[in-house]
Amino acid sequence: MSKAIGSLPVARALDFLKPAEGKIYLPDPENDPTLLRGVGTDFTSKQFMAGGLVVLPQVKKQTPSTEIGQIVGPEELRLKKPFKTPEAISLLTGKGELHMDGEPANGSADREHRFEGTTFKVAPHVDQSQIYDVVFEVLKQEGCIGIFPEGGSHDRPDLLPLKAGVAIMALGALAADPDCGVQIIPCGMNYFHPHKFRSRAVIEFGHPIEAHPDQVEAYKNGDRRGAVGSLLETVYQGLVAVTQTAPDYETLMLVQAARRLYNPTGKKLPLPLVVELNRRLVKGYTQYKDDPRIVNLRQSVLQYNAELRKLGVRDHQVEWGNVKKRPWVMVLGILLYRVAKLVVLAIGTLPGLAMFWPIFVATKVISRTKSKEALSKSTVKLAGRDVISTWKLLVALALAPALYAYYTIILTTWTYYNRTGGYYTYRFPWWTRATTYIPDWVPLWAVAILSFIVCTSVTFAALRIGEIGMDIVKSLQPLIVALSPQSSNRLAQLVQRRVQLSKEVTEIINTLGPEVFPDFDAERIVADPFREGAYQSRLKTDDGSIAEPKTPVEVEPEAVSGASEPPTPTTPEHGSHGRLPRNESFKNIGAFGFFATRPPSRSRSRSSSDGAELGMAPIKRMSTLTDKGGVDEVTKRIRGAMKERGKQRRRGMSEQESREESEDEVEEGKKMR
Repeated sequence: MSKAIGSLPVARALDFLKPAEGKIYLPDPENDPTLLRGVGTDFTSKQFMAGGLVVLPQVKKQTPSTEIGQIVGPEELRLKKPFKTPEAISLLTGKGELHMDGEPANGSADREHRFEGTTFKVAPHVDQSQIYDVVFEVLKQEGCIGIFPEGGSHDRPDLLPLKAGVAIMALGALAADPDCGVQIIPCGMNYFHPHKFRSRAVIEFGHPIEAHPDQVEAYKNGDRRGAVGSLLETVYQGLVAVTQTAPDYETLMLVQAARRLYNPTGKKLPLPLVVELNRRLVKGYTQYKDDPRIVNLRQSVLQYNAELRKLGVRDHQVEWGNVKKRPWVMVLGILLYRVAKLVVLAIGTLPGLAMFWPIFVATKVISRTKSKEALSKSTVKLAGRDVISTWKLLVALALAPALYAYYTIILTTWTYYNRTGGYYTYRFPWWTRATTYIPDWVPLWAVAILSFIVCTSVTFAALRIGEIGMDIVKSLQPLIVALSPQSSNRLAQLVQRRVQLSKEVTEIINTLGPEVFPDFDAERIVADPFREGAYQSRLKTDDGSIAEPKTPVEVEPEAVSGASEPPTPTTPEHGSHGRLPRNESFKNIGAFGFFATRPPSRSRSRSSSDGAELGMAPIKRMSTLTDKGGVDEVTKRIRGAMKERGKQRRRGMSEQESREESEDEVEEGKKMR
């Protein structure tokens, strides 16, 4: 399947990790930390090689490893880099000896003199040159390569350090063919409930990143560390711009709560804007988290969330406590209606649940077991939820077809048995006979195909009905709380508290927002990111400074002021991003206008130069919307403009058709002459 979709197989050294015989230790960790000796080992065997990995036992969820530099003898080798962590030094020296859980061993000081080393594992060196050659050839032919630069899955709220492969691929391809036009497109996958089946996700694509010519030149001249490192830093920033990251899980939960409380116009935001707003609130919070106003607001938000958890309701369900808008009679009627609807849906779910409960149980049990295993072996996972969905899909892909085939064989066999008048055909009620539903003229092969189709249809129906039913079940709790005499008052108090807390959150964001985002105003905080050279990487020198570009790209002022003739593009053809006109592209999230402003000066704006090339008129600064009426008015105008545009298109098409008809008539007249 992987080969069919064009995947390139990439082997990892850790995939071939195996236990090694004997034990290892550091004889002189202070004066010669790269010298490693073994007891009962044979480093000259095929299992060990230069470039391979030496992996120590896991301690405190950390698995120290380093690369082999040189094989000296059967019981002695040189490491390319020494072990640096205290846990690794303790394992290899016996000083402050640790158990596998990281706790000091009793009497470790008494046993230092008879320390014989620690067990270890070894992984071979994997030559990736063939993979890189294939990648370079694909990129040279203007192909597309998808890669996960973190090198593995995790459930952390931030990104892992990026592997060098993505930078090596881009720089290597450009070094071999400078005109291949390689660009790196950051792709952010933002999940709302990644461990749940069919949960929502936002896939966001960033702006193309181009390697600077200085980086390519440095890569050719042997300074691969500087070229790869500087390009990786640019790629990391590009990924941060399209992913929802946070320093820790608590910060992420706090920011999501603040985002729900901050909504100046009261409109429901699309998912891409939800992710963008979370991203920018994280940036503001990390910058001002020690501000007394932020500290007090943080405590208020956390207390509000604690009250929500006690009542078992969510933030968007607090509105059911507003007795003026939702009296108890209305709440009771909605509760009875939803319960009745839930009963009807439960009846529709029963066939699928009865037939496919083995799959539901197996996916849940196996995915949880694999999650625990992955968590115990990983050093970066927090709860192991990132593998739950993976194993649910893998188990379902294996068991579902097998179960479908099982039911198909049973139904086809039972049909044949009923048609031939088997002994038990008339021993069961009439509604259990296959001949009651399937005519005799239908061939058995058609029965088998129809049975398989029915099984898949029942599964899909059960999933869809079950999803709707679960949404209804989740919506019953706030209705019950609003009707209960013991909790209705607390829910009503939360309504008032939310209103006050929303004002405080909005006021703080509107006060500190301009300090974080220069183009911020009270309604819109997402800036227009298009400017010349904003997404081209820069080579870093050895002292950490950024090298000045040798060939800066200049933009003529006339390109912004709306000159009559479009300017000649100064960037090479392979550097063009090929963007669509602004009104037909979703790449600029700032164009939505809810949380975006446009800077007053656009003299070096990338989008302005593109607009001039397309013959577009200069774009004026957008006005702010202060109330719901203004938003509705703008919505009406947009819809009216879209209708008018549609009319113009249809009118243009009809005119073009009439011209073509007239031309055809002229041609026919010429032929007749």
